[in-house]
Amino acid sequence: MTLFSLIVALLLEQLRPLPAARFVQAPLKAIARFLEDRFNDGESRHGAVAWWVAVLAACFGSALVYCILWHITPLLGVLFNILILYLTMGFRDVSHFFTDIQLALRMGEIPRARQLLGDWRGRRHDESSSSEVARLAIEEALVASHRNVLGVAFWFIVLPGPSGAVLYRLARFFDEEWGRRGQLDPDFGAFGEFASRAFGVLDWLPVRLTAAAFSIVGDFEDGVYCWRAQANQWKDKASGILLASGGGALGVRLGMPIHESGEVVERPEMGVGDEADADFMQSTIGLIWRTLVLVMLLLALMGIAGWVGN
Repeated sequence: MTLFSLIVALLLEQLRPLPAARFVQAPLKAIARFLEDRFNDGESRHGAVAWWVAVLAACFGSALVYCILWHITPLLGVLFNILILYLTMGFRDVSHFFTDIQLALRMGEIPRARQLLGDWRGRRHDESSSSEVARLAIEEALVASHRNVLGVAFWFIVLPGPSGAVLYRLARFFDEEWGRRGQLDPDFGAFGEFASRAFGVLDWLPVRLTAAAFSIVGDFEDGVYCWRAQANQWKDKASGILLASGGGALGVRLGMPIHESGEVVERPEMGVGDEADADFMQSTIGLIWRTLVLVMLLLALMGIAGWVGN
């Protein structure tokens, strides 16, 4: 049923993408503001209390609802799993940027590609070359495929019902909402430190499994080499692992200096091979889908092994 729920949720998301800003981000932001008003005094320990209150309540509640529905009829439990996965994945909500950028580059519409990339990343890229635009789009897609699909799928498989998917999605949200805000806004204090640490712990194993999968379905030797040799150079270690392994698996050079908001931002080189372009963007789509197929096959084999064992 786990495999079936994942497949149906992915198909639903492809056929009818969820407006995440309205149905996911807005309610979560309201909850975050509510908790901030009541717990935030600038100290890390109060951020930890707020995090545990929100995450434990949501995970326990989703697991309880799943158990009740499953006892009524397993079909309701499966439908609830699909609903939660549909709400927590959300890759299609960002992948349209990737598709539109790729099309713009193929049509030679570089200004439009720059505008789309800026809308996606929330920064200006008016001086970026076509290769730079493709490179940044590939980087965003590799990280988003993990955080919006593969990381969610990992915890959905590990914990009962949909509680794992809820856990990962909320941990990621609070890291972005509180953890990163604490790094940019001194007035916010240390309230978001625990959220950053918690997501780092929860994402430690999934990131490495995703990097391994990228390497397996791509160029294994270069993927593993770049992972080992380059990942530590990236500021965000988790993103560095994904970009290094993904770039090596694709045979494309990622990272490197970029033009961003009127400045040149220095970044280390990730991956190995040729300059990024629209063709490598198409290869990135293939890599992500092959990774998903690999995950599904492993789940199917696990299910068959369990069935045979019984």
